[in-house]
Amino acid sequence: MDAVTIDHVTERLIKAHPKLDARLVQSSVQTAYEELRYARVRTYLPVLMERRARDLLPSDEQVQSRP
Repeated sequence: MDAVTIDHVTERLIKAHPKLDARLVQSSVQTAYEELRYARVRTYLPVLMERRARDLLPSDEQVQSRP
C-alpha cells in the first residue's frame, strides 16, 4: 500500500509542478514518507505526505529565477 501511495502522491506533484525535475519531486515525496511512515493513523498519510513534500520543494518563483 505504501508504494502505491508514494507513486500517487509523486504523480500528482509532478503534474502540479511540471517545471521541476521529476527526481526532485520523487525525492521530496520519499523524504516526506520517511518522516511519516510510523504514523499510527494511516488514513491521512497521502494528504500529509503531499503537504510535507510540497514544503520541501522549491517555490515556483525559485524555479523561474534559475538560469
